[in-house]
Amino acid sequence: MERIVKPGSNRVGIYARVSTTDKGQDTELQLKDLRAFAHARGWQIHEEYVDEGMSGMLTKRPALDRLLTACRHRQIDVVLVWRLDRLGRSLKHLIMMLDELKSLGVAFVALHEQIDCTTPTGQLMLHLLGAFAEFERALIRERVKAGLAHARTKGRRLGRPCLEIDLARVESLRKDGRSIRQIAHTLKISPASVHKTLNFMAS
Repeated sequence: MERIVKPGSNRVGIYARVSTTDKGQDTELQLKDLRAFAHARGWQIHEEYVDEGMSGMLTKRPALDRLLTACRHRQIDVVLVWRLDRLGRSLKHLIMMLDELKSLGVAFVALHEQIDCTTPTGQLMLHLLGAFAEFERALIRERVKAGLAHARTKGRRLGRPCLEIDLARVESLRKDGRSIRQIAHTLKISPASVHKTLNFMAS
C-alpha cells in the first residue's frame, strides 16, 4: 500500500548534479534554490545528495544510488531536484525511477518544470511522461519491424527466424527484479535473447 505524503512535515532528499559538459556550472547554484524551496514548504532536509562530474545518461551514480537507498529505507518522503534532467537524461530511466518512488510513497518535485507530485497537477504531469515513454517504446518496436522488413525486401539473410519479443514485458519483469534466466524462462526464450533485448533497450 502506498503511503500518503502529508504536506508540511516531510523529510526531503535534495539531489543536485553537474556533468563534465556543464562548463562553468556549480551544484551550489542548484542547492541554493532547492534549500529555499524546501524551507518555504516547511520541509526538513534529510540530506543533500550531490554528483559532481557525472553524466545524466549514467544510471548508476554514487549520490543518486544513496538517495534511492534512503527512499527504500523510508528515510525520505520527498525527492527534490532543480531540473528534471538533473535526475537523468534518459526518459526510460526517469520513468523507472519515478515509478519506483511512487510505489514507495515518495513524492517527487522538479523545481523549474514545476512538477510537484504532492499536487494533483504534478501527478498528471507524471502520467503524461509515462505516456510519452510508452509512445517511445512503441516507436522503437515499429522501427525494428520496419528495418527487418526492409532487409527482407533487399534479399538479406537474417539468420534464424526472429522471435517476437515483448519489449514492455521484458522491461517489466526486469524492473520487478527478475534475473535474465528467470525472464527467459517466463517468456520461453533464450537467456541470450533476453540479454540482447535489454542491451538494445538501453542503447
